[in-house]
Amino acid sequence: MNAIISASDLANDLKGATPPVLLDVRWQLTAAKAAGEPPYDGRAEYETGHLPGAVYVDLDRELASAPGEGGRHPLPDLAHFGAAMRRAGVSSGTPVVVYDGGQGWAAARAWWMLRWTGHPDVRVLDGGLPAWEGSLDTSVPAPAEGDFVPEPGAGLLDADTAAELARSGVLLDARAGERYRGEVEPIDRVAGHIPGAVSAPTTENVGADGRYLPARELRERFKGLGVSEGSRVGVYCGSGVSAAHEVLALAIAGIPAELYVGSWSEWSSDPDRPVAVGPDPQ
Repeated sequence: MNAIISASDLANDLKGATPPVLLDVRWQLTAAKAAGEPPYDGRAEYETGHLPGAVYVDLDRELASAPGEGGRHPLPDLAHFGAAMRRAGVSSGTPVVVYDGGQGWAAARAWWMLRWTGHPDVRVLDGGLPAWEGSLDTSVPAPAEGDFVPEPGAGLLDADTAAELARSGVLLDARAGERYRGEVEPIDRVAGHIPGAVSAPTTENVGADGRYLPARELRERFKGLGVSEGSRVGVYCGSGVSAAHEVLALAIAGIPAELYVGSWSEWSSDPDRPVAVGPDPQ
C-alpha cells in the first residue's frame, strides 16, 4: 500500500463506497515571538476551512504527551490516543487519510502513530491542504464512534537503541544541516548530533511544491546517504515530528525505518550522553 495519496485520487475515493476518514493535523513548531504574536493555532486554522468531513487532531495533545524527560513530543498515553482516534471516527476496517497545512511533518506523525499502533490503511495527502482543489467546509462534523484500539508494534527506538544503530546500521538526522553540525541550536540545550548519525534534512525529501519526490529519486537519495539493501535504518530529529516525515519518505522508497521519538530533545537533555559537532558523523 502506498503511504501517500494525491488530491485527485482522494477526491475519487471520497465518492466511493468506503470513503476514508479524514484527519486534519495542522500544526507548526512555535518558538517565542518578540512581537508578542500569539502561537500558531491549528484548530483555529481548521475552523476557517477544512476538507469536508475532516476531524481536527491536536498533535500536542493527542499525538504526544506533555514535554519532559522523554523530549518535547514523547509518545502519548495509548489509551488517550485510542480514544481520540475513535472520537474522530477511526476504525480498523476503514481507510484513513491525514493531512496538514502543507509542510507534511504533522500529518506524517499521525500516519506513523496509526501505523505503529496497527492500523492497516493510512495515507498522507501529498502536498497537504494546498494540494486540495475541491471545496472547503467550516462545519465541525460529529462522526460515529470508531472501533480502533491501538496495539503497538515494532519500529520504535529509544536513546540506547538509537546510539547502537548509529554504530551498526544507518541513523539519519532529519534536522537542518546547521543544527546537525552544531552551528546553531534554537531550541535544545546543546548543539550537535548523535555520534555516528548521518545528516539527512527532511526538507530534501520533497520538491518545491512540498510534494514527495518520486520513489526512484528517494531511493537514490538514501543510497547516497549510506542506505543499502538490508540496512537497518533509524531516524531522529528534534522531537520526533519531522523525523516521521523522513520515515514516510523511506517508506515511499520501499525502505523500512525505525523512529527515535525522543530525538535530540531527549538525547541532549542528559549531560552524560555524547555529542558530536561538525559535518563528520563521528
